Amino acid sequence: MAGKTHHYEITVEWTGNRGQGTSSYTSYGRDHEVRALGKPPISGSADPAFRGDSERWNPEDLLVASLSACHKLWYLHLCAVSGIVVSAYEDTATGRMVEDPQKGGYFTEVTLRPKVTITGSCDMDQARSLHHQAHEKCFIANSVTFPVLCYPEIVQA
Repeated sequence: MAGKTHHYEITVEWTGNRGQGTSSYTSYGRDHEVRALGKPPISGSADPAFRGDSERWNPEDLLVASLSACHKLWYLHLCAVSGIVVSAYEDTATGRMVEDPQKGGYFTEVTLRPKVTITGSCDMDQARSLHHQAHEKCFIANSVTFPVLCYPEIVQA
């Protein structure tokens, strides 16, 4: 039996035409707007290393954020169905990308460092082990070819 299929429709509109289009490498801006029906737009650009705007989200930021958010959502779900009460969750995620003259840029790893606060008399070992299960179920982590590492910190309130 096949699983469910989900579809996502996103519009990315380039807003960086400064009047000369792409007549040269320096003539155009990397700015764009990411939109989806019924959601606020995301102002995007390239990484500043590639002539982008540092005040806008870049694709690399969004990839790391997607991995972090997907892991968090699975972790909270698994905690809820396991009787682990989470009262706070904050992840400081980092990604490492290298540039190769032949291949272009690619990620070599992303590291998640969630700090989770649990309440009551919850099982700390179980709370920690649910991170492994969350990683196994994360849709985004299952879609990338590089390692996604997770070093959780669990504290009890």
